[in-house]
Amino acid sequence: MRFLFTWVVNTVALGVAAWLVGDVSYDSYGALTLAGLVFAAVNTFIKPVLVVLGIPFIILTLGIGLFLINMGIVWLTAWLVPGFDASGFWQIAKAAIVIWFTNMVLSGFWPDHRRGGAVVVTGFRRA
Repeated sequence: MRFLFTWVVNTVALGVAAWLVGDVSYDSYGALTLAGLVFAAVNTFIKPVLVVLGIPFIILTLGIGLFLINMGIVWLTAWLVPGFDASGFWQIAKAAIVIWFTNMVLSGFWPDHRRGGAVVVTGFRRA
C-alpha cells in the first residue's frame, strides 16, 4: 500500500511540476501515470544506492549532491517515459523543487499506525 500511495503522490507531484514549470510537460494522463510509476520506482530502488555511493560528494557539496541526484531522477524519468518531457538544466531544477515540496506536503497524509491510524500532518503538533 505504501508504494501505491507513493506512486499516486509522485504522479500528482509530476503533474504539478508540469503545470508550474515551463519545458516540463506530458502528452496524456497515461504518460503522466507511467512517469509517476517510473519516478516512484527509481526513488524507491535506485536513489538509496546512489545516495550511499555519493556520500563523499554529498558531504563535500553540503547536501547539494542530493539535489543533483533528484534532478537526475527527473531527467531519467523524462528519458525513459515517452510522452513525458523535461528539458533544460534550470527547468529540471525547478521541477525537482516543486516535486520535493509537493511530496513533502502530500506525504503528510499517510496514516501513522503508531498513533492509532490517525493521519498526522507533519510540521504541526498538538498542544
